[in-house]
Amino acid sequence: MGEWMIYGANGYTGRLIVAEALKRGLKPILAGRNRDAIKALARDSGLGARTFDLSDPATAASALSGIPLVLHCAGPFSQTSAPMLEACLSSGTHYLDITGEIDVFRHCHAQHARAQAKGIVVMPGTGFDVVPTDCLAAMLARELPDARELTLAFEAGGGASPGTARTSVESFRAEGRVRRNGQLVAVPLAYKVREFERRGELRTAMTIPWGDVFTATVSTGIPNVEVYMVLPARAIEVIQRLRPLAGLLGLAPLQGLLKWHIGRSVRGPDTDRRARSGSHVWGEVVHASGKSLQLELETPNGYELTAQAALGIASHVLDRRPEGGYYTPSQLLGPDYVLSLPGVRLVRP
Repeated sequence: MGEWMIYGANGYTGRLIVAEALKRGLKPILAGRNRDAIKALARDSGLGARTFDLSDPATAASALSGIPLVLHCAGPFSQTSAPMLEACLSSGTHYLDITGEIDVFRHCHAQHARAQAKGIVVMPGTGFDVVPTDCLAAMLARELPDARELTLAFEAGGGASPGTARTSVESFRAEGRVRRNGQLVAVPLAYKVREFERRGELRTAMTIPWGDVFTATVSTGIPNVEVYMVLPARAIEVIQRLRPLAGLLGLAPLQGLLKWHIGRSVRGPDTDRRARSGSHVWGEVVHASGKSLQLELETPNGYELTAQAALGIASHVLDRRPEGGYYTPSQLLGPDYVLSLPGVRLVRP
């Protein structure tokens, strides 16, 4: 693959991706803001290192000089994606990230023409957010063309990383989102609650503003999309009761306090817990005629899948050199890409 970069390599998910890259014999340059952490990781890994932050566009673009691709793993992406993408557009560097945030997808999609002109691939969401759900949506659309409604849901085991937890805290100040007739529509958090069946047992899930609310329509053209996440029924009730306090939960002092607590207490699932916890994805499409189709995926732990999927996409971009522009995973690699990843299995109910 030649020289390329993992930015945010010292974070929880970044380290998993670095470890998997080394298993594959890959030699990425490790980068991030924390000089000491990046140098130590690079020394232990036998890899090159660069340290820079994203506050100055010219500095970031200079740091990317000669780098054909960056896999951006430093969240929260609501703050870091746009400056990194600008640096990539300036330097001519392919941009991949592992976000699941709707507004990041929307911003990246809006740069499609600029990415085409520059000849770079722009693909946010190369991990568990949103590879399995996006590919499943595309599989369903392939089998039932012209579907009008898409429902996706997932159950992710193993617990959250610090970055995922911080992003969840940021969502406290945001509204839920769904697609209606092609438009993004704001709805309350836990707007709808429904049940999904897994191995004969029912799971309770609530609507969340997952990235597929944006990307699935780009991938499939389906105009109505809802995404659900499995949570204990009691937790969903608490979230619904907290909806009137959304404004308070979004205040900067409380956000800072919650993120400080996460930094002190959340470490992410260890190797054993990741190995013991998998994920499950449901998908359903409905045609205007009323005909429906359901498919499901069994996958490894979401963080393990992220490392596998993101590195596979990075290799594809560097080896195949696709035309520049914005892509979703299924647009670039096809709906069946997720089935090529270790431990992923398609289930037909």
